[in-house]
Amino acid sequence: MTGLTDDAAPFGALAGMKIIDLTQMLAGPFGTMLLADHGATVIKVEPPVGDLTRPSGPFRDNDTRRVLGGYFQSVDRNKYSVCLDLKTESGREAFKLLVRDCDAVVENFRAGVMERLGLSYEILRDINPRLVYGALRGFGDARTGASPYLDWPAFDVVAQAMGGIMAITGPDQATPTKVGPGVGDIIPGMMLGFGVLAAVYHAKMTGVGQFVDVAMTDAVLAVCERTVWQHSVQGLVPGPEGNHHPFLCPFGIFPAKDGFVTIAAQQDVFFPSLCQLLGAEDLGTDPRFCNRDQRKTNRLALIEQISSLTSAFTKAELMERLGGKIPFGPVMNIADVRNDDHFKVREMLVDVDNPGTSPVTIAGVPIKMTETPGRVARRGPMLGEHTRKMLLDAGMAEIEIDAVMKDSVPATF
Repeated sequence: MTGLTDDAAPFGALAGMKIIDLTQMLAGPFGTMLLADHGATVIKVEPPVGDLTRPSGPFRDNDTRRVLGGYFQSVDRNKYSVCLDLKTESGREAFKLLVRDCDAVVENFRAGVMERLGLSYEILRDINPRLVYGALRGFGDARTGASPYLDWPAFDVVAQAMGGIMAITGPDQATPTKVGPGVGDIIPGMMLGFGVLAAVYHAKMTGVGQFVDVAMTDAVLAVCERTVWQHSVQGLVPGPEGNHHPFLCPFGIFPAKDGFVTIAAQQDVFFPSLCQLLGAEDLGTDPRFCNRDQRKTNRLALIEQISSLTSAFTKAELMERLGGKIPFGPVMNIADVRNDDHFKVREMLVDVDNPGTSPVTIAGVPIKMTETPGRVARRGPMLGEHTRKMLLDAGMAEIEIDAVMKDSVPATF
């Protein structure tokens, strides 16, 4: 389906909120994307070379312009692009003008970058006392807790490693494994979006802004919460868990003739039904598996038994037998997802315009609202596409804008 609407039409629960977005790559842009998807005006301030993801594509082979790649389109949709060189006086003054009436500034530079530019939180707060300043870094900001790793650069794989998620992911105890999607970026981005939104709400109630600090490693640790209490309560140091749960069974991935399926029938109410549906009623009365504790104790034997049963059926046959009767789902790749009616009716695959080629498909908005629905309303912006409009809206004179654009904006704009 297509998610494009009138470029100027307000929508969503956050209509009227204005965010100045200095973030690049994946983590920060994902957080501000969540706000833009629900109607916030997100102004992406980019240097003259643009976000680092712009030149990386990937681009279709037949793309005649190669100005908007799949990566950039996915997490920078619904945003506006203003091109400013913050190393110049004119660029910094234009940026301060944008800050005067915004709700939040968000950045994911390494610690100290904004201070060296003369654009620290404290300076911007003097311009706009209700300003929320969101910062996302690998190891946080000294304002909320000075990590010994404060100056270390970090990317997704570093956050996954040091936040603890790799240590519990993998096929066996000896093989820690990176999680497929960039969760070391995306999870911190989600928490940044929530933190900024919470602080903006507080500022609207009190007139007082604040500094919002998200460390990538902290965010990853937060979603590994189970390991924290396991270590405290049980004295465990959990390792990789493979495709099954460490103490719930059956709860994991099982083979089919043509792939894999997931089954979560660990509860007594579901387990006998699973056995009956798979034609193995005797398994449901086996004393080794008669209750949740016994299934935990004998989990390896039970996993082997269920695997031998599921492997006799295709994924479609298992869907027919188990779907809707117990917690069950086939393991789906993106081709499966694209052909599945659930994702179609939920509008989770959205086409956006892509100058130089035909529309491209990106992921839709997962948070659904009945009164103020979010949407993918616009493609990702071209570099500097909205510089003049946004500076005019901020009150800058045309002659001043011309000077800023001469310093900052690529010749195409």
